[in-house]
Amino acid sequence: MNYFRKMRGTTTSPPRVSLSEIFWSWLGAFVGIIAVAYINYQFLSGTTLVLLIGSFGASAVLIYGAIKSPLAQPRNLVGGHVISALIGVSFYKLLPAAPWLAAPLAVATAIAVMHATRTLHPPGGATALIAVIGDAKIHALGYWYALAPAGLGAMIMLAVALLINNIHKTRRYPEYWI
Repeated sequence: MNYFRKMRGTTTSPPRVSLSEIFWSWLGAFVGIIAVAYINYQFLSGTTLVLLIGSFGASAVLIYGAIKSPLAQPRNLVGGHVISALIGVSFYKLLPAAPWLAAPLAVATAIAVMHATRTLHPPGGATALIAVIGDAKIHALGYWYALAPAGLGAMIMLAVALLINNIHKTRRYPEYWI
């Protein structure tokens, strides 16, 4: 019975955020994703390169909407994506005929390594998964996937986070770098 009691939770929902906070979160996410998307579609279209991956949507929630979270700090953003990308590519290369096994191994290992390196960033799990289940364009990148899109895209979003999150007097980003 104690096992099920734990599922009730221990606190109430967090308070609502102000309209100002909502606006700055929206603006940061818009500018961050449009920066990566513009480069992806204007300069990389028709090439074998890609810059925009789905996990950046989840990163935007953290680095523009939850800026004080330890999971949103620069070390976690960049390190989490790059480490997870390397792990995802490795498992895809080790088990190309068994994506049903490579996918969970990549995500679980990415979580463990992000914990061990203090770079836990939940979207990193998606970055590892994309390396395994992505299309031929993603697979063709091989380990370059860790540099672009994972590393370069995260760095572009970080630059936008530094600019946008520090405009308003009540917002400060990052909380720490290392």
